[in-house]
This record gives sequence, structure tokens and C-alpha cells, in this order.
Amino acid sequence: MDRHRNQYRVLRDGFIHWLDQLDARLAHLDPDYYPTPGRNGINRINNNLLYHPDRPVYKDHFGAGLDKAPGMGDFYVQVGTGESLLAGGLWRPGPAKLRKVRQAIDYDGEVLEGILRKPGFRQMFGGLYEDEKLQRMPKGFEADHPHADLLKHKTFAVVRPLTKKQVLSSGFEDLVVETYLEMLPFRRYLNKALEVEA
Repeated sequence: MDRHRNQYRVLRDGFIHWLDQLDARLAHLDPDYYPTPGRNGINRINNNLLYHPDRPVYKDHFGAGLDKAPGMGDFYVQVGTGESLLAGGLWRPGPAKLRKVRQAIDYDGEVLEGILRKPGFRQMFGGLYEDEKLQRMPKGFEADHPHADLLKHKTFAVVRPLTKKQVLSSGFEDLVVETYLEMLPFRRYLNKALEVEA
């Protein structure tokens, strides 16, 4: 990093500038968008070695969260030398947030099911990101609940992997916007659940 710090700063500044442009474009398209300047959205380049000591000191990608309202799920952009992707939702939320999402599913889980089954959504994301799931139903929910599978999830997020060709194409920003808009009903459902007072 010391040898390439100047190059890193140039690339980082360029990514922040692009994020600012994207931020303005998304704010224009989505009336509920939470403005997130690039400097506020971009993640640190250092890995957290306290919790992940097996990882390298530095990440091999730039990542940023946009539409980043406090306490809500954001829209995530990652561009790297290896893996690039677009994602959004809630990654392993804490107990209070997870309880609110499960309460929303208990109340109107058919709405979330409908979003996840939409052909365009399935084509873009495949479905919910496969992460840790409970083996049994969470406490307080019956085993024969109509949305039992959803209630067992501990992560409520979707991911769209990107190829290097897509990232380097002239239409990359349009692809990001297209993904944001397709994901929006899903993220709105989750954020609405988080807004409910427990």
C-alpha cells in the first residue's frame, strides 16, 4: 500500500466522484431516496482483522452503501479486481431488527413472497441470498406457518454478481440504476418493517 498509495488515492477519488453522480441520479428517480454522498457511502479499504484475522490487511475492492438512511438497509455497490456485485437488504441484522422483519412476514408475508417471485426479480437476483438459516421455526411462530421458510432466514438480502465486462462497459451506470429500481420494492418492504415500533 505504501508503494501505491498515490495510485490508490487517485482511484478512490475517481470512485467517490462516480458515486456522487450515481447518488444524484438515484435521488432524481426515487422520491424516498436518502442522499448519500460518495465520501459518506464508501467503505474503508482496511479489513477488520479483529473479527476476521484470516483476511488480508487490505480489501481488493471498493465498496459503498447508497440510500443509506440511519438504521435501514442500504443499496451496496462493490467493484473489485476479483469479485464485483450489487446487493441490498439486511445482512445478519441484530435481534431487534430481525424480530421486526419476522413480524412483518407474519403479518403480510405474501407481499414479500410476491416480490421474490416476480420474474424480473428472480432473473436478476435468483432469490434471497443463501446464508445461515434456522433449522426450526423461530420462537413464537407455528411450525405450519404459511411463510415458514422465509421466517427461518437470518439474512434478508439479494445479490447480483457482475462480470468484469459489465463493470467496464459504457452502460455500467445504467445497469446499476436498473438493479436499484428492480430491488427497490424488496428494500422498501424491509425498511417499512424496521420503521414499525416494537
